[in-house]
Amino acid sequence: MRMTIPNILTILRLLAAPGIAIMFLYFTRPWADWFALVLFVLAAVTDWFDGYLARLWQQESRFGAMLDPIADKAMVVIALLVVTGFSGMNPWILLPATIILFREVFVSGLREYLGAAAGRLKVTRLAKWKTTAQMLALAVLFSQGLFEHFFVMQSYGMDEALLREIMAGREEDVFGLRWKAAGAAWAWWGGVVLLWGAAVLTLLTGLDYLRKSLPFLRDET
Repeated sequence: MRMTIPNILTILRLLAAPGIAIMFLYFTRPWADWFALVLFVLAAVTDWFDGYLARLWQQESRFGAMLDPIADKAMVVIALLVVTGFSGMNPWILLPATIILFREVFVSGLREYLGAAAGRLKVTRLAKWKTTAQMLALAVLFSQGLFEHFFVMQSYGMDEALLREIMAGREEDVFGLRWKAAGAAWAWWGGVVLLWGAAVLTLLTGLDYLRKSLPFLRDET
């Protein structure tokens, strides 16, 4: 195992995965949302850089090829757990999260069963889009918490009638509550749409992997 820069980036991404959940244990919101979002985005960026640099510098390795998908799955699974928990188990989040988690467990089980033969099943472009869609959806959903909590903090203790007037545009919006509420709504529904799209791609890649695995699963006659 060589400690090249691409491999170091992959290791850092793997270590960042539990850090996303830890942010919510040691920091209060919205700071936890900020830190988790920044950590998640930085880790997601390394997913592109480590592969690009490995190819550019001809530093591709078995260690990197093994660890890269593990780091990706760890990031997505832990971020899904955090988002699902803070959504209050909302079905719009829970259902696509269940599809994604089921597929990841199913494919990991297939890979383990196939052993050496699993190496013949190359990662497709659709699978790369799937990972990108998952990370983009989760980043947008993390940003929703920021808008929401700044709105709550700055409207805390405000008279309800005054808040309705501000939101209706009949009173001056000193704290920018309207755009914060709009940002939270757009981030929520945008994240939900992206997550469902990621779930569809995840399901399609899982079915494609199963189809390609069938020749290795047939009993010899």
